[in-house]
Amino acid sequence: MGTTQLESVPEPKYWHLKTVLSEALDSEFTVGEILPNERELAARFGVARATLRQALEQLELEGRLQRRRGVGTTVAPPRVGVDMGTERGTWPGASGDTWQLVDCTVAAPPAAVADALGIDREQPVHIVRRSRVSHGRPVAAELLYVPQSSVPGLTAIDAPSGTARARAALRELQHLALEGQDRAVELGSARADDAKELDRLPGAPVLVVTTRFFAEGRTAALSVATYRADTCRLTFGASGGVEIHHGPERQAS
Repeated sequence: MGTTQLESVPEPKYWHLKTVLSEALDSEFTVGEILPNERELAARFGVARATLRQALEQLELEGRLQRRRGVGTTVAPPRVGVDMGTERGTWPGASGDTWQLVDCTVAAPPAAVADALGIDREQPVHIVRRSRVSHGRPVAAELLYVPQSSVPGLTAIDAPSGTARARAALRELQHLALEGQDRAVELGSARADDAKELDRLPGAPVLVVTTRFFAEGRTAALSVATYRADTCRLTFGASGGVEIHHGPERQAS
């Protein structure tokens, strides 16, 4: 990296520094390479460490950098793609679904989820945990909330716990006629559990996709899927489905 001084620029220093750093990442660094520490970088560019941190945080948000536990800040690989399909008429766990089952518990959901499902906030639901891996890297974690009324045939005897219960819950959902679904996407910060599963630091930027599945005139299930914002680019297909595309694009759509 050079020693360009950042004085008298018409934009915030951290934003100009982000541009300079981005160019350096393209020309001087390779994927996976560890960046110099903050003190060295701040000295090279003649900026305060607070300004440097702002630039690094922005580059992490854009997927140019990754902060790895016990390693430091490294150059991130290009965004990976995950084929999610564009079909709206299928339940989670249907044929072609590539999410991996992790676990299933029975507990009261968060208040916002209970309200969305139209159930009492203290009423237990089945919480199916699933994950997605692409190119050998974890890219998404999902919590699927299923009210007991949506899977009346599910019994503790048939599926006592773990992936067996998760598989049974998804199988029972197939018995309902799916009437439609809607999705919302928002930028969020990784919670401790999500960060651990996605190999990120708590507070790292993530994309949260909330999907409501409708059957029998009500919300029959609700999915909260958390995607790594540094590796995923989400777009909506013509039918409303969410896709993640392959390619080196780094901008969020």
